[in-house]
Amino acid sequence: MTAWLNDPNTRWVLTGCVMLGACSGLLGSFAMLRRRSLLGDALAHAALPGICLAYLISGGQRSLPLMMAGAFLAGLLGAFCVQAVTRYSRIKEDAALGMVLTVFFAFGIVLLTLILRTGGQKAGLDKFLFGQAASLVGSDVRIMVICSLLAGLVAIGLYKELKLLCFDPGFADSLGFPSAWLDALLNLLIVAIVVIGLQAVGVVLMVALLITPAAAARYWTDSLSRMVCLAGAIGAFSGALGTYFSTLAPRLATGPLIVLSAAVFFLLSLFLAPRRGLAAKAWRGWTLRRKVARENTLRSIFEWAERENAWNQPIPVEKIAARRGQNPSRTVHNLTLLAREGLVQFQEGKAYLSEAGRGEAHRVTRNHRLWEMYLMHEQELRSDHVDRDADIIEHVLNPDTVAELEELLQQHGLEPQRPPSPHPLPG
Repeated sequence: MTAWLNDPNTRWVLTGCVMLGACSGLLGSFAMLRRRSLLGDALAHAALPGICLAYLISGGQRSLPLMMAGAFLAGLLGAFCVQAVTRYSRIKEDAALGMVLTVFFAFGIVLLTLILRTGGQKAGLDKFLFGQAASLVGSDVRIMVICSLLAGLVAIGLYKELKLLCFDPGFADSLGFPSAWLDALLNLLIVAIVVIGLQAVGVVLMVALLITPAAAARYWTDSLSRMVCLAGAIGAFSGALGTYFSTLAPRLATGPLIVLSAAVFFLLSLFLAPRRGLAAKAWRGWTLRRKVARENTLRSIFEWAERENAWNQPIPVEKIAARRGQNPSRTVHNLTLLAREGLVQFQEGKAYLSEAGRGEAHRVTRNHRLWEMYLMHEQELRSDHVDRDADIIEHVLNPDTVAELEELLQQHGLEPQRPPSPHPLPG
């Protein structure tokens, strides 16, 4: 498993990609929360003409530091253009990003085509489109590591300020924080990480490495500090996995594999995250639907027994189904589940509440009628307009909310035991 690390070039590539992924995830968290997800894409595309112009200025010599400087300046110019268009025109930021992305990239493609036609094939500028991590050498990686560390340390050092900028820039202004300068600094850091990642991942895919780890981490936590750490870890693992898989077959591009690895982490987060994942949401939805069906059935039996004053008299399934507007077979299913829980006695197509079931049905019915009272006396709705709303809310009222409802109604002179309600409230 570790034999692939015996190659010195592989170790250089691995180091550079891991550092790039970690720093991209860290900065991508702030970019995503600041709603600057497309900024990385615009800056990556804006860097291409800078690379080409730097190559032309150098007299056709491939000088990586000079080309990185050109990409950096072009990226800064792209960020300035986005802000200028947004500030001094009526064009929104997303439209400004699209304009800058397409104009700068088109200019870069024109320059690249001219360079290739005039004998610049050996410069390898076309590799900046999709990246070529395998071409990284020691000096390239040192630049990537140093720049990544500096950008990461600046972001960590200004963590509190960037956090405030992302969540409440207006409050930051009121406290005297230079929000405009902080915003410019965040853009500068994004430009820096985009530029150093161009050779490894490329213009087209750099935005994916910037945003995908952050998007994956967001599914797992509500804490920004944990999100930043997790996004950095996902980015680093993506860089390592992409490098490893690229060694399994010749001419397998490392950059796209890094992005695909990050996408796998995102998909796993999308489906398996404990609170926001699709699996957890499906489970909660199924659990809630089952709870609603269970409690509606109990309330139907309770209200029938209350009206008929026949608590131990079985009620036919057809009557329960009719009260709920349900298919009888569905009602039978719900009653079977309630019977397993010991809340109803169900046999020969008839059911009545057990002692435990009567207590649970009493709670649900009381919640329903408390909410009816609240809607009538606080929201001033008519009595024939509250039943459907109460049908929904009764299942999610917790004891604290019920106590607040009772206290609120008492303040209006309405005793919860004997309210003027469409239905008498069970005591």
